[in-house]
Amino acid sequence: MTSIVRHPKNFWIGIIFMFFGLAAVYLGWELEMGTAGRMGPAYFPVALGWLLALVGLVGVVRSFIGHGEGVGRIHVKDIAIILGAVLLFGFLMRGAGLAVAAFVLIMLSAWASPKFKLVPTLLLAIGLTAFSVGLFVKLLNLPMPIVGPWLTGG
Repeated sequence: MTSIVRHPKNFWIGIIFMFFGLAAVYLGWELEMGTAGRMGPAYFPVALGWLLALVGLVGVVRSFIGHGEGVGRIHVKDIAIILGAVLLFGFLMRGAGLAVAAFVLIMLSAWASPKFKLVPTLLLAIGLTAFSVGLFVKLLNLPMPIVGPWLTGG
């Protein structure tokens, strides 16, 4: 059976982008929009949602034009590890602090890759954690603990 979709990857990523873009538009629709000079709480999410939906539409249209390979195997275990790492980051931020949360996020996310190697990943995690602390806590002065109360006894 022949399909009119010639590039399934573009098609499905376009559908996903359109779904999330239109969901952002729908969820932000009841909030005050404002103007470009005086933006309301809905302005940025709705504008970004429309842009994301437009990118998705372009992907879907391109899927009918160009040729490409089919969608391969879905790596559920790797997706679950990365999603778990992001959720764990959110949980660890308050109690353990940014340094621990970022380090754990990077290590677990890298572990999901088949190319995972311990030493380069440790170096990457240390470097990115230091960069995150320097950027968010020191330069931007965001109120997040570098080391949280779980580790300082507070």
